Amino acid sequence: MDLKDVSIQSEKIRNRYHELEKQIHGSAWTAEEDALAFLTDAGLVGRLTMDRQGRWPSEDRDILPSKIGECVWWLAVLADRMDLDFSDCVEEFLKERLLSLEE
Repeated sequence: MDLKDVSIQSEKIRNRYHELEKQIHGSAWTAEEDALAFLTDAGLVGRLTMDRQGRWPSEDRDILPSKIGECVWWLAVLADRMDLDFSDCVEEFLKERLLSLEE
């Protein structure tokens, strides 16, 4: 799956969640709420990584791959909400880093 496909599928999933949020809360989450949800999942990735390295006990160690995937999903969602192309964001970052390492 390429990053464009990730963006397209992520938007479809996020739109479905917006529908649920409207039913439950009367409105869809804001971009800020999405960012906070991403940070929560990113924190879980950190804790689960620590568990995998024997540095933090967790009963949820089996969900690490899913949480990593969810963080990628959130990043695609956030890029979309900021009117950025997710693929371009990733490609630009990698290009910049590779160039800085070659100097």
